[in-house]
Amino acid sequence: MPASAPTLYIGLMSGTSLDGVDGVLASFAPGSDTISATLAAAYVPFPEHLRADLMALQAAGPNEIEREALAANALAVHYADCVAQLLRQTGNSAADIRMVGVHGQTIRHRPELGFTRQTNNPALLAELSNIDVAADFRSRDVAAGGQGAPLVPAFHRAVFGDDLESRVVVNIGGIANVSILPAGAGQATYGFDTGPGNALMDAWIKLHKGQRYDANGDWSASGKVHDGLLRHLRDENFFRLAPPKSSGRDLFHMDWLQAAMLKTGEAVAPADVQATLTMLTAGTIADAIATHAPDAHKVYVCGGGAENRFLMRLLQEALQERASVQSTAALGIAPNQVEALAFAWLACRFDLRLPGNLPAVTGARGLRVLGALYPA
Repeated sequence: MPASAPTLYIGLMSGTSLDGVDGVLASFAPGSDTISATLAAAYVPFPEHLRADLMALQAAGPNEIEREALAANALAVHYADCVAQLLRQTGNSAADIRMVGVHGQTIRHRPELGFTRQTNNPALLAELSNIDVAADFRSRDVAAGGQGAPLVPAFHRAVFGDDLESRVVVNIGGIANVSILPAGAGQATYGFDTGPGNALMDAWIKLHKGQRYDANGDWSASGKVHDGLLRHLRDENFFRLAPPKSSGRDLFHMDWLQAAMLKTGEAVAPADVQATLTMLTAGTIADAIATHAPDAHKVYVCGGGAENRFLMRLLQEALQERASVQSTAALGIAPNQVEALAFAWLACRFDLRLPGNLPAVTGARGLRVLGALYPA
């Protein structure tokens, strides 16, 4: 390959929504972490049995080591399928790809106890794809005293930062997080998890309607926000914590929701619960922006939440006229490709032995090179 040719990296992401694998193949300027172009994108849905297995691993249970190992093997097969789809789309071979960056599937996130667990079998992925794999990006930051999350603000600064305009990028996956990008290349970037994204809404509609997600937020829009339930949900201490902070299904799960519902002392219609959960997501994101980025007048949303029209409407209403809300498509990157592209970027940073974390975001003691290598 000529020295001046772009370097190709693949990024794979499967998030807390547990819906499947998003993948991108991107070209980078030679010897640089600057993205030249996104060449292809692919999506591989999880079968219901794998989704159920991964969901069960979110909590303690019998025979966990074997169940996790089998789920990790199944994940690696799906990751390899996504890689193969990207290669077919572009006509590339494994030999053309410098490295695959893969997040793994978060099943426990307890940085306060010194660990975070993204189940994965990157050795199997390297074997199946015949491409070097970089994985386990979060644990080095946790080892340095950080939260290990969110990792995307550094990437958001690289691709969405602007010298003249302060911006906020909101990723609404299972959990929601914000990246605050003040105007100017020299300004500090920071970010944190704000609370539930889609996780509770997805779980609630699955329980009552058998659907994986609330398409367009239509079911939410049919209900009414229950003020009492919303008040009890918002009483959670996490929302009052100062950043750096991160969270996951370890806190925001169905038992947490049921406990808040019991405190209302009355039955709440299922559609009203869904509307209330949507308002919880929108309101906690808006509070974070108002408190920590009051001068940002542009908010760009990525992740599955960007496809929920009702949620986007509630977020705009919660922000009032302080900022406009639109998806990252307005900045040239489809909202369902942003996180996968971030892990292609993190793989590139690892390959170049450049740090991938931001201590101001995660609370780590310093900059660290993130990831571990599994050679093909």
